[in-house]
Amino acid sequence: MAEPGSRPPSARLRHRIPVRVRHYWKLLATCVAAMAALVLLAGNVQVTPIVTSQAAGSHDKVAFDVPGRVDLFDASIAHTLTVTYTEADYQRMFDEYMATGEKEYVRADVTVDGTLIRDVGIRLKGNSTLMGLTHEGQTASLREDRGGVRVDGPPGGAPQTRPGGGRRGGFGRVSLDSARPEELPWLMSFDEFAKGRRYQGRSEIAVRVSGMGGGGAVLNEAVSLAVLAAAGQPAQRYAYAGFQVNGRPVKARLLVEHPDENFADSLGDGVLYKALSTGRFAYQGDDPTVYADDFKQVDDKGSHDLKPVIELLRWVDGASDADFAAHLADHVDVGSFAAYVAAQNLLLNFDDMAGPGKNYYLWYDLRTARFRVVSWDHNLTFSGSAASGPHDALGMGGPGGGFGGPGGEFTPPEGTRLPEGFNPPGGGRGGLMAGNKLKERFLAADTFRDEYEAAYRDLYRVIYAQHSAEKALDRLAATLTGVAGNDAAATGSDVDSLRSLIQERAKALAEHEVIKG
Repeated sequence: MAEPGSRPPSARLRHRIPVRVRHYWKLLATCVAAMAALVLLAGNVQVTPIVTSQAAGSHDKVAFDVPGRVDLFDASIAHTLTVTYTEADYQRMFDEYMATGEKEYVRADVTVDGTLIRDVGIRLKGNSTLMGLTHEGQTASLREDRGGVRVDGPPGGAPQTRPGGGRRGGFGRVSLDSARPEELPWLMSFDEFAKGRRYQGRSEIAVRVSGMGGGGAVLNEAVSLAVLAAAGQPAQRYAYAGFQVNGRPVKARLLVEHPDENFADSLGDGVLYKALSTGRFAYQGDDPTVYADDFKQVDDKGSHDLKPVIELLRWVDGASDADFAAHLADHVDVGSFAAYVAAQNLLLNFDDMAGPGKNYYLWYDLRTARFRVVSWDHNLTFSGSAASGPHDALGMGGPGGGFGGPGGEFTPPEGTRLPEGFNPPGGGRGGLMAGNKLKERFLAADTFRDEYEAAYRDLYRVIYAQHSAEKALDRLAATLTGVAGNDAAATGSDVDSLRSLIQERAKALAEHEVIKG
């Protein structure tokens, strides 16, 4: 029995509840009941977060733009680039990459042409490029991603190289090792650790890998970028620099503009999307989160989204052949696309939007509501046979050739182990997970044949008949003589080899019926 004057336990408990809650308990109970009902009734309903705002695009706020001393992408002069970081950070980054495949940023101090920039983020760049990279005796693998494949190195961690499949250039590469950071492919981010910082308007630059088909100086990529610009196609800017890491030997490296917001702005009023190497060009429903491994939006986040890309994928997947021919121009700038496809063939680039690396960007023009394809990653151009024709499927082995062997078969690096039951799409033609439905349907449609061949002739005239490729090669060779770390003998041999291939290609195509008209 309670003592006289004391409250019963139930009353004491009620008085511990705040007065405002006690006054409005009926309303609160109603809200809880409504919430429970929503969970039960709509718990399995998918919510698709698609932003459809057509407001003016917005960029990340630029807090500070480092002006530098000279234009970083003045390709006529020799540049310098030095990087310093702590060895402990470097080891942690590599341990993480070897264990998980994640490319973590390292904080570094970078000096560009005499201008010091502190706390710059640098990380490894590439996918198949890094296959065979070694760290302390262990060999990296091409890890399995959705739409990809895992290629494991042989036991013992021996460094891997992939045999060259072309007459010159090939897919052969130098063996990459973490002990030689001056040879590794890097992505350099100026705002990773200093939000909003830019260098000459750019948030990122790429240090291209050596030895991927254009020799140590990657001359094939530089020549390709030069002739694309000369032909009026969207192309990244580039330059050569003497590259030094933590006081190690200087090596001449090719620097390339990484497509960021600044690059997107140069294309006009639109939105830029990067195709990811882990992805595929296929409609998978309207939920944009499903495409996280397929495309990455570069600019105008928040005011625009992935909806235009998803609509393009839906249409390309579902359109009949007649509808595709009649209405492609409603979705894609056909003239621009014809020029893109023609250029990749002319430059013998088997690793374009339909290649295993899926190297391209989609740019959505907000004025016309149509897409353009922007080329990217040209370090496997001028690979294969000089005799490949305008309608030949490119491969490392030449017309119709495969990723590494003649006749279209898939040839992995010696000693590698492929997953059980693995069959490369298309019988291996084009390599690991190659192919792109937009490009394939475009080339298969007779409706676009004349436009494609006209673009091919125009670009042939610029690149080969007017000797733009050879002239660019001469300029680059002259610049390289003044770049610190340049191997003069190796560069001279690479120049001669590339010049010979360019001349052979010009001669072979001159006799082709498409060029003759």
